This record gives sequence, C-alpha cells and structure tokens, in this order.
Amino acid sequence: MATKFQNFINGRWVDAKSGRTFENRNPANWNDLVGTFPKSGKEDVDEAVNAARTAFEKWRLVPAPARGDLMRKIGDIMVRRKEEIAREMTREMGKVLAETRGDVQEGIDTAYYAAGEGRRLFGKTVPSELRNKFAMAIRVPIGVAGIITPWNFPMAIPTWKIFPAVLSGNTVVFKPASDTPKTATMLIDVMMEAGIPEGVVNIVHGGGGEVGNAIVSHPDIDLISFTGSTEIGKNISRMAAETLKRVSLELGGKNAQIVMDDADLDLALDGVLWGAFGTTGQRCTATSRLIVQEGVHDKFLGMLTERAKKLRLGDGLLPATEVGPCVNQSQQQTVQSYVEIGKKEGATLVAGGGIAKGAGLENGWFHEPTIFAGVKPSMRIAKEEIFGPVLSVVRIKTLEEAIGVLNDTIYGLSSSIYTRDVNKAFAAIRDIKTGITYVNAPTIGAEAHLPFGGVKQTGNGHREGGWTVYDFFTEWKAVYFDYSGSLQRAQIDNY
Repeated sequence: MATKFQNFINGRWVDAKSGRTFENRNPANWNDLVGTFPKSGKEDVDEAVNAARTAFEKWRLVPAPARGDLMRKIGDIMVRRKEEIAREMTREMGKVLAETRGDVQEGIDTAYYAAGEGRRLFGKTVPSELRNKFAMAIRVPIGVAGIITPWNFPMAIPTWKIFPAVLSGNTVVFKPASDTPKTATMLIDVMMEAGIPEGVVNIVHGGGGEVGNAIVSHPDIDLISFTGSTEIGKNISRMAAETLKRVSLELGGKNAQIVMDDADLDLALDGVLWGAFGTTGQRCTATSRLIVQEGVHDKFLGMLTERAKKLRLGDGLLPATEVGPCVNQSQQQTVQSYVEIGKKEGATLVAGGGIAKGAGLENGWFHEPTIFAGVKPSMRIAKEEIFGPVLSVVRIKTLEEAIGVLNDTIYGLSSSIYTRDVNKAFAAIRDIKTGITYVNAPTIGAEAHLPFGGVKQTGNGHREGGWTVYDFFTEWKAVYFDYSGSLQRAQIDNY
C-alpha cells in the first residue's frame, strides 16, 4: 500500500489546505505507486513563507560556525542513510543505483563543504582613506530563499541550494519537482533528524503553475534559486522582476564532446557513452553532440555504434542495468519526437531510434539509446536540448571548426575535448564558450567544491557549488568605524 506524504511547514508535517493530492509512480514500472503527495496551492506557500520569515529573525543570529555544526550532522546522517535514499531515488526517477548513490554522495560532499564554510564566510578589511577610521565589508544573510529544483538530481541539486542558503543564515521554502517528491521529503527528514529549528526549512509539494509561481511572486521571499529549462527560467526572471528579487538561474545545455585525430579513442568512447547515455541522457550536462575530426570519424562512429547497441536497459535497481527509463511518458514522447525530427532533417540513424521493448520493459518509459550520424550543425537535433538518450554526431576537419560548431548554440554549460596535444587542449579551454570544460573526460562529472554553471542562455551568471554559491546567498555590507572623535568627510577632508 502506498504511503501518503505531506508538506513540512514550521516544523510539522501537514496536508495541503485544499486536501488535494497527486501520485508519484516508478518510471521503470508504472504499476508501482511510490506514494501520494499534497497538491498544494498559494495558501500553503503563504503559510510556509510566514514560518520562514518568522524563523529568519532567530536563525540569522545563530553563529555561522554553529550553523556549520548542523551541516556536519546532516552529512553524517546522509552517510548512514545513503543506501536507503539511493534505492528510493532509483525507484522514484529511474536512473541506475550507481548513479543515485553518486547523487546522494554529492549531497554528503556539499554538507561537509558547507560545514567548513561556517568558519570561512570571509569578509574584507581595507585601509580607510582617513585617519583613525576602520573600514571593512562583511557578509550578512538576506532573508527567505525560494528553492525550486528539477527531478534529474533530486538530492544533489536541492543540497547545492539549501545547504548554502541555510549555512549563510537564510531560511528556505522548497518546492521539489513533482516527479521526485519522495527524495526531497527524505532530505527534509534528514534535516529534521539533525535538529534543524522550526521554520528554517519548509517544503511545499505541487506543480510549478500553482506552487512555483506563488513562490516566485511572493513579496516576502527575497531570493530565488531555480534549476530547470531555459523557457521556464525566463518566465521566472520576468516574474521576479516585479519585486526585484535576487534570482539565480541554472538552465539548459546542448553540450558537446570533441574527439581529435590524436585522441585515445577507447577513452573517448567510454566518455561519450557515459556522457550521452548516463542518467538516460537526462542531465543538463549530458553529451548531446559528438564532434569528431575526419581522420578518425568513421572508425570512432563504428566503435560507438557497436557499443551503444549493447547497452542494457532495465530497472535501475537491477545490477545488470546500464540505462534506465525516461522519467515519465511525456519525456519519452519528447525524445521520440526529436528522433522523428532528426529523420526528417536528413540525419542518418545508426543506432536505436525507437521506444524500447522487451522483457522487463513493458510497464516503463524506456527509449533506445539513439545515435544520428551525418548531422549538420544547423539541424534542430544539433541545436535544441532534447534531455534524453539521443546523440548527434558531426564531422569536422580542424580544431577551429570543432570549436566553432561547439559554440554555435544558445547554450554554454559544459564541454569536452579528447586530445593528446596539450596545445590543442589549452586552445580549447581558452576559446570554448562554456562555464565548464573537461579535457580527456566526458561533459558530466562536476565536483561539489568547484563552481557550476554556464554562459549565454544556460543561466544568468551566478554559479552553484564551491565557494561561489555563497556570493549568491549572502549580501555584502560595508562598515566604517570612525574613532577620531570628530567629523571626517570622505573625499573632502583628506585631499
């Protein structure tokens, strides 16, 4: 029997005020009902924001090192519960168990990093231009943070946002994706077990139209951190402008891996298979384009096609599975629609291309790992984010052409180049227009202590991860302390 879950507001589990619910099902077996969750609305958001606003006045006064101690406890609990969380995440959103374990581990890493930042929220001291005057800048918390997260990394991405927000002294209203509400609930349960005070973190389940929009437009929410599609990110930016909220947007990608003639082809093959078909291609950093120099193009395409056809699809909890399902039927249909677009555009389908069928796949949203060759950079399958297991292969002649093709999209998140030539590698690092570049590694694999984010329409310039995210979740305050005992007028009395 499925479990009924609730919102978490002001330290208590509560139903949506409307009493409405929605179902959460296993994408590998749609007959498996994970649970029912509250289908909340504006009134639930109002209650959560009021709780967060009240809690902020106390939480902001807790010393940052003490807030860091709480982060450390959260990390310890996540270590203990790692396998439990990973298995439920696979059941909820489909990716294989090795990946969901990694997802939880990223949350653990983020917790421990945040714990250390409790003693490293550095300010600046600078000399004053006047005598007997002290000048400095300090970081202060901002207020209530609205956190809106996607389903593909249902533990890692919420922790990227919530842990820095809370460590910095803010309070949180959190709306997780409707496809992954249980993983989000387990995160809140971990934070409760660690002793998070009432009202500091609140979770409101429901759809983007009702809950997400209510969070973005709420006058008592001071900042928004969102990860999702570029289209929705633009809408959030417009809505938030009405109240001049601070907004961090981490949006779409159309990432490419370059393979040069001098590359280690076996290494590049492992990289593109992992980058394109890990998480069933459902990553903002997924390898969606493969740009191959003409000297190795045919050989490498043959190697890739052979390996891709052997990838084993199935339930992510089964040890033999290499590729799980799409997260839901709509996503499966989107993937299939892009396959048809690729065919009409004249690309050559060399692997996959259909809804996956076979034993164990009957009740899930599986799609075959798909490869198109002969792709032109102007084709839609080479330009638009598909968010599924579809790889477009482009042949090029030179490094300069490869970089030009890679940069020729509205996105700029992640990139990769395989070469043994250090000069080519450094030229690529310099000239590729993305927020992340890997050398001899796939386009996926970000680490929690480095900045994460992109350029162009991949985001609005903020970064998650590492030390940089704390710039978003804190405000700078300049402080002047005059101990001269007399009026000193800057720029007037000193010159």
